[in-house]
Amino acid sequence: MRYELMLPHQIRKAIDENWPVVLPLGVLEYHGEHMAVGMDTLAVIKTVELIEKEKDLVILPPFYYGAASYAVAAPEGSGSVQVGGKVLSPFAEELFYGLLRIGFRNIHAIIHHQTENFAAGMPTDLAFKTAGRQAIFRFLENERGEGWWGSDKMVDYYAGHAQGENVFNWVQVHPLMPATMNGKYPFDHAGKGETSLMLALCPEAVDEKHFADNTGWYTKTAAEASAGLGKIGVAMILDHLRSIFVT
Repeated sequence: MRYELMLPHQIRKAIDENWPVVLPLGVLEYHGEHMAVGMDTLAVIKTVELIEKEKDLVILPPFYYGAASYAVAAPEGSGSVQVGGKVLSPFAEELFYGLLRIGFRNIHAIIHHQTENFAAGMPTDLAFKTAGRQAIFRFLENERGEGWWGSDKMVDYYAGHAQGENVFNWVQVHPLMPATMNGKYPFDHAGKGETSLMLALCPEAVDEKHFADNTGWYTKTAAEASAGLGKIGVAMILDHLRSIFVT
């Protein structure tokens, strides 16, 4: 369900049943002359919408204003919007803390931007990962007091871990395309892989007439894109999301 359309009784039901709460996270960044600047975030939104057809989810309003950087192109006339990690982190902490206060304990941000480096982290995912941890520590300390982890009430903490219980899983950040997709689907920027995803998920975000206007090396393979290839990538992504969104 779309969070902004939910009524309080629906929110309480989602809390009671521990529905996954999903934040589509991304950027506005130049993706060649043939593709919309919202590609990264649109890929998350459209795949999450597909999962919603088969599973109860709370879908938060998407956040487009990540750290796009100007590594691909200067912003003038290209459309890239850069919001630095130092600004993102306090915003994200307040967002996650607010969601914890509401009662959600199954919160996931899904990102598709610079995630070939997800294990090491890049500005947007690092800001939201750090914010998630900070929000959890802040929430637990406010709710349970200082020394909450060392109290006798937490004597079964490690036993709970063995059974999959972990308070630090209340807020998680994931890449849209996991590392297991490497070598199975093209990972690129505005090339064959991403253009195919958009043709499959959001074809109005691609204008094939502008392939010839591209000059960047990273767009050289865009003309090889197809909706058929994109559907293969989407199927892999959906399997990944199914493994994440558990109650």
